[in-house]
Amino acid sequence: MTKRTLMLLLSASLLTPVAAIAAAPQPAAVASLDQPPAPLSSLARSVALPHTEFKLPNGLTVLVHEDHKAPVVAFSVWYGVGSTNEPARKTGFAHLYEHLMFYGSDNLRENILGWLEKTGATDWNGTTWYDRTNYFETVPKSALEKVLFMESDRMGYLLPAIDQKRLDLQRGVVQNEKRQGDNAPGGLIEYAELENLFPAGHPFHHTTIGSMADLDAASLADVKRWFLDHYAPNNAVVSLAGDITPAEARTLMTKYFGAIPAGPKVKPVIAPIPTLPAARRIVMKDRVAAVTIHKYWAVPGYQSNELEPLDVGVSVLGGLGSSKLDKTLVRDEKIAVSVSAGIEPHQKLSLLEVSATVKPGTDPALVEKRLDEVVAAYIANGPTADDVRRAVTSEVGDQIRALEKVGGFSGQAGTLAEGKLFTGSSDYYKASLARYAAATPAQVRGEVAKWMGRPALTIVMEPGERPPYDEAKPVAAPRSAAADIPVASVKRTMPPAGPAPALVFPQVQHVRLSNGIAVDYAQRTAAPLTQMALMFDAGVAADAPTGRGLQNMTVSLLDEGAGGMTSQQIAEAKERLGASIGAAGSSDDTTVTLSALSANLAPSLALVRTLVERPDFNPSDIDRVRSQLLTGIAQAKTDPGSIARRALPALLYGEASPYGGSALGDEAAVKGFTRADLMAFKDRWLRPDKARLFVVSDEPLAKILPLLDAAFGHWQAPATPAGVKQFGPMPAAPAAPRIVLIDRPGSPQSVILGGQLTPVDPRGDTIPVMAASDVFGGMASSRLNLDLREQKSWSYGAGGGLRMQANAVPYLVSAPVQADRTGESIAEIVSQLNGMNGGTPITAAELSQAVANNVDGLPGQFETGAAVLSAMIGNAQFGRPDNYYETFGPKFRALTPAQADAAFKAAIRPTGFTFVVVGDAKTVKPQLDKLGYNVEVQQPR
Repeated sequence: MTKRTLMLLLSASLLTPVAAIAAAPQPAAVASLDQPPAPLSSLARSVALPHTEFKLPNGLTVLVHEDHKAPVVAFSVWYGVGSTNEPARKTGFAHLYEHLMFYGSDNLRENILGWLEKTGATDWNGTTWYDRTNYFETVPKSALEKVLFMESDRMGYLLPAIDQKRLDLQRGVVQNEKRQGDNAPGGLIEYAELENLFPAGHPFHHTTIGSMADLDAASLADVKRWFLDHYAPNNAVVSLAGDITPAEARTLMTKYFGAIPAGPKVKPVIAPIPTLPAARRIVMKDRVAAVTIHKYWAVPGYQSNELEPLDVGVSVLGGLGSSKLDKTLVRDEKIAVSVSAGIEPHQKLSLLEVSATVKPGTDPALVEKRLDEVVAAYIANGPTADDVRRAVTSEVGDQIRALEKVGGFSGQAGTLAEGKLFTGSSDYYKASLARYAAATPAQVRGEVAKWMGRPALTIVMEPGERPPYDEAKPVAAPRSAAADIPVASVKRTMPPAGPAPALVFPQVQHVRLSNGIAVDYAQRTAAPLTQMALMFDAGVAADAPTGRGLQNMTVSLLDEGAGGMTSQQIAEAKERLGASIGAAGSSDDTTVTLSALSANLAPSLALVRTLVERPDFNPSDIDRVRSQLLTGIAQAKTDPGSIARRALPALLYGEASPYGGSALGDEAAVKGFTRADLMAFKDRWLRPDKARLFVVSDEPLAKILPLLDAAFGHWQAPATPAGVKQFGPMPAAPAAPRIVLIDRPGSPQSVILGGQLTPVDPRGDTIPVMAASDVFGGMASSRLNLDLREQKSWSYGAGGGLRMQANAVPYLVSAPVQADRTGESIAEIVSQLNGMNGGTPITAAELSQAVANNVDGLPGQFETGAAVLSAMIGNAQFGRPDNYYETFGPKFRALTPAQADAAFKAAIRPTGFTFVVVGDAKTVKPQLDKLGYNVEVQQPR
């Protein structure tokens, strides 16, 4: 979304002290961490999605849930087809077809990605996995009929629009998506997991992304046959959630989907849960910073009542912050820097993984031995009643947060559709939560013993050189269409859309706590949640140039021991409350966030208060976290995207700038930080006189404010002077494009990250330049993405945009591209920039697209409390009025192409970019040398 900023001076008279609020209750007593949380049964009852179900004569199942909190409707269609339906030598077909579904149908011959932007859609995407393919979007109510037309046209009338050109382009995009995933450290491990956990011929033996060879071999007839065999109304579930009634839904679904004929019944996939005859162990090598041990089992899926108690058991073992593996291997014995355990659920079976990353300098054999011993002890003893309750409370809390959204992947519409498709019951979510709530220690122990007591597949990933990459072969063109499948055209007329609804942003109230901390509050009653952000004027810019990473290390230790509580006790306290607490730094601010179940708000606030006011910084915790951070830095030096992101700041801002480093920090500095350094950072930066509170809650301010004041209103600043950031002049942009090449041998892709500093004032009127930025690189339909992805298929996705910071605003462009097109891709980026600077002015159609994408989607953008909270923070950071987003639309609509053109030209110079390229130098450097730019070779920072 683009944003505009206005200067707003908040005088002290606008911030009412606590004592001046009429009829407000007296400040509550300071809440105790021992205060009992709300009963689990009452929390579970708050998760409810009443809905209507009906079926059209052609077999299409339709689910409708009413939620009138915003004038938007979520559409979600789930097809019963995935990679498990693929025959031999046709792997990757389901996912390839998902891509083709976004590139026009018989009566909508245009890119659906851009078309959705024109409707003001939010939360839109399509995904494919083993058992299903789904497509979803949330749209203004006024655009619902247009979206139903689009979705019905591609369900029933897609094939006339599919030709060889579209197939070849999307084949290239999918292969670049595959390269992008494979290129990451450890990116090849999934192939080994599936090939060894499942026997040949099993539908889970291959990955959803498929093989390069099979993608190369896909013919036009193949993909058309795939559609005819699998995409039909009787193999789909449509779910609608939001501002719609069942009567409206029945009328509209009959109108747009009723005439689509039923298709052949999809043959059920037989996918038994295999058990390995004996334990299997594989050692792989890759560019990883530390040895990681992975253990895998195939376990029951959605269709089994065993999934929920097993999931509880796995969470207690390694999924929760308080898990058995965390406590033993990370906190107590300090032989691993991280551990995890979790279940990846699917319809017929699921994948259970337990992993541990070895602390550098520790014998991996010892870690594997202890990992096996902890798992064996847990199988023997099982969890406690408190373990089970914490795991279930965390699950309920996550469900409540997810279902605040009407759409997206895991919102209301998707949850109903998934349950219906996978289990035959759209009320599956309710039955599943009941099974979670009813889980007992004995039941959990039994399921863990039954499934994890079987032989495991162990894959050990070690640092080293991975084998040569299995590249795609050039596709011969043109391909023969002799075997093509003829399909009749059915002409239909696109319905018009009504005017987009205006955004009604919640009223923001401004008060102060007893000690003067400013509070910005808004009420949203859609979910029983309170979202809070305690923001400090600190951030990465608070680090000294010689002490990069101190901010990150300080906030990483806040929940590792505070007020005499150990990290284990803190993790358990969060889980009992169903609270999500985090701390992180942006460029300019450090923020502690809380997402609390409102029924447990008082003790959740008490816990946050303890973490921010009384961190212990115990020496043993400091050493443990230091090891974790150093491993993270080492890992960042192996990941191509992270390498580029670490290198660019110093090149843009200069080594000495507060913005010139990485949030993770410098290895040498992190090694040297002491407890005194951490305490000094906290006292200078994380203090009440540098703090501001932002709160969005279903509870009224009169109830919330006393709780906030009890938690934070008596916090006093230390005598230590507050920190002050030191910004000097920024370096000038290069006269000609500068390229810094970082060699990563064997990479099938190159990561291109470019940037330049702009004169944009983040507190000024940024609408014109942000609109132009969207046209160039900020949308799926942007010039840069259309060029590198849709027209050339050299990239899975490319884009660009302004990064708003308090003291400098850079323009960044990003494009992971196939290695043999690196030089040409940079040439295309510069060419597109030149076009934006006069060669190809912004058209009225392009600006109209940006307006629709930014303005029409506003109601959908702010349906959750978390989204409102983020907007409130942005408004405060850049001096905008509280009603900024309500005035945003009219001002954006009034913009002309000439104004957008002029703003882009004033802000961005095509020749002023510094590009970081991370790729295989022997392949890439000859291409870069041909460009005629200055090329430097550096090592990862």
